[in-house]
Amino acid sequence: MKKIILLYLLSFAVTCSNAQSLEECHAMATRNYPLVRQYDLIERTAELNVENIKKGWLPQVSINAQATLQSDVTSWPDGMKSMMNVSGLNMKGLKKDQYRIGIDISQTLYDGGTIQNRSNVEMLSSETARKRTDVEIYTLKKRVNELYFSVLLIEDQIALKRNMLEYVEACEEKICSMHENGTASLADLNTLKAERLAVEQQIITLNSQKSTLVRMLCVLCGSEIKNFKKPSPYQIKEDNQRPELRFFDSQIHLIDAQKRLVDSSLRPKVSAFATGFYGYPGYNMFDDMISHKWSLNGMIGLKVSWNIGALYTRKNDLAKLRHQRMMIESDRDVFLFNNRLDYLQQTGEMEKYRELMNRDDEIIGLRTSVRKAAESKLRHGIIDTSELVREIRNENEAKIEKSVHEIEWLKETAEITFTNNSL
Repeated sequence: MKKIILLYLLSFAVTCSNAQSLEECHAMATRNYPLVRQYDLIERTAELNVENIKKGWLPQVSINAQATLQSDVTSWPDGMKSMMNVSGLNMKGLKKDQYRIGIDISQTLYDGGTIQNRSNVEMLSSETARKRTDVEIYTLKKRVNELYFSVLLIEDQIALKRNMLEYVEACEEKICSMHENGTASLADLNTLKAERLAVEQQIITLNSQKSTLVRMLCVLCGSEIKNFKKPSPYQIKEDNQRPELRFFDSQIHLIDAQKRLVDSSLRPKVSAFATGFYGYPGYNMFDDMISHKWSLNGMIGLKVSWNIGALYTRKNDLAKLRHQRMMIESDRDVFLFNNRLDYLQQTGEMEKYRELMNRDDEIIGLRTSVRKAAESKLRHGIIDTSELVREIRNENEAKIEKSVHEIEWLKETAEITFTNNSL
């Protein structure tokens, strides 16, 4: 007997150690959710975009080639040609067909902070995308909560129904013996048999419902879950840490970065450049008018540019960013308002179930007392089995109600922590 008890305790310990907690299911569902793959894609895309933006500091090189045929070219006046011909100089003038193959190089020295601000905007855009993904993934917790507590509730109901079934079977055996002795009618025995079959049907239905819920939760978590652990009451905190708030903050930071980018567009740009080409004509026009040979030509210098056209749209650009910021702040206020309403509603529900739980034990005690009295009356022939079955049902329903209140109370504590993200 001791060995049997020891084996039972060991198997119970193993079952409990293999049980999945609600927090573990949250973690598994988060890892398994397909949307998680977007994190790596967002990060990699941002890295590539920032890398491309920072390449604006590299020298910009362009290779070009052109051939033109002009209607007219620079030439000497006829009088000057005659004078030069007398002196023995043959001034042919420039040819109308001209060619060049060249290369242009430009190096940005100062861009007014445009490249840095564009990089910041890109990084904050990716951060905002990650925060948006955080919000979408966080809603998984609510789905896991619904399934997990539904399974816990059905498990308690199955356990209570099985206890009821055992009691009905025991009563059926007693009535069967009494019927064989002629002290109970066949109708009494059939009443208990019908009740036993009805309870068995209820257990079958509950097992089917549990199986469906467990399969859904396993698909959501991406792992097989066989045992469930009833969570301890959660500690309620009013400090709101919802990912939606971090999402709103990241959007505001992005707006600020975009404003700095608008400001940088007003600053002048400084760059060094070099250009060279091989062709005809070159920079020495007089020599090219005498000799029609191709030549190498080059130029280096510094360039300062200031696009004041950004002033035309600056006012409207800043106004749009200001309006976007106001819309984000409005959305955050709406979220906090609704979140506070949810918190108050859930707190009220939690207090309701707490009050109901305070009376559950008393109700169960009274129902048990009435059921025992019905057993005594049945033994003395005062009532029939229908009265006893009714009291058995009432007692079982009271126990189920207690289980429902306990699970719902735990669920509300979990929902409150979900509302404030304090799990």
